[in-house]
Amino acid sequence: MKKTTVIIPNYNGIHFLKDCMKALEEQTCPDFGICIVDNGSADGSTDYIRSEYPDAKLIVLKKNTGFCHAVNAGVRASDTDYVLLLNNDTIPDRNFVSELEKALDKHPDVFSCASCMLQVQDNTLLDGAGDLYSALGWAFARGRDEKASLYDRPARIFSACAGAAIYRREEFIRLGMLDEKHFAYLEDMDIGWKARLAGWKNLYVPTARVVHVGSGTTGSRHNEFKVRMSARNNIYIIRKNMTGWQKVINAPLILLGAFIKFLFFQKKGLGRAYCRGFRQGMALPASSPKDVPLKNQLKIQTELWANMFKRKI
Repeated sequence: MKKTTVIIPNYNGIHFLKDCMKALEEQTCPDFGICIVDNGSADGSTDYIRSEYPDAKLIVLKKNTGFCHAVNAGVRASDTDYVLLLNNDTIPDRNFVSELEKALDKHPDVFSCASCMLQVQDNTLLDGAGDLYSALGWAFARGRDEKASLYDRPARIFSACAGAAIYRREEFIRLGMLDEKHFAYLEDMDIGWKARLAGWKNLYVPTARVVHVGSGTTGSRHNEFKVRMSARNNIYIIRKNMTGWQKVINAPLILLGAFIKFLFFQKKGLGRAYCRGFRQGMALPASSPKDVPLKNQLKIQTELWANMFKRKI
């Protein structure tokens, strides 16, 4: 019986899908499902999947509805205990699926497991080993650009990067799935944060390895769309997931963090994009979480402070 459905959102990614699907064919995991959700591609992706992978479930959307909507469509169409979200610009190791499944099987208190994401230019360097969030209002990939060998042990993380992570499907749905207002970026941080508020843990699994091209759809690490959407969604998740007292005590740090980010992107010619995104994030309807146990709030706040010293911008 299949335990996991691998969900791959795709938008004009036929040049990535070939390597990704070939790697999934070579998995040591005996049985899992594949669901590809196409966001209105015009590059022949859907014809390629129908021709080369007729056993994969294919959901075709008429237009680009964003990463979040595509993922949610795939989750709704699946019926397995676990859902594994996988970017089309990834090449998973042969043991990728089985290692993530084993981690969730072993840890019933864990909501999601992040993989060891490696850079395509140099497979010894990390693209990320799970995600962290700090009281400065900074979300960042743990260990990015560092040697992967330094992150060879399982570890608690703030949230899993949805580019290559496994989740408990039932809880994913109960938490409201990915917030489609995000469209793309930080939606994984949001659902990981909500899971933490509910008392779940998120885990990094170093033995689940995947090579990640990175920004396969948007084209680069820093661009106008990505900077604007990240700034927008970052302030949005703060407004949604911080309780009232957290917003008060963290406000000076968040404003400081936003100012530093603005200066950083201003030097790259993207200062206006950052400010526009920040304003849009403030305008989105949001309310503080309710009925969250104080011990969960305190655990999260402690991490937010500690993570300020773990990464520069």
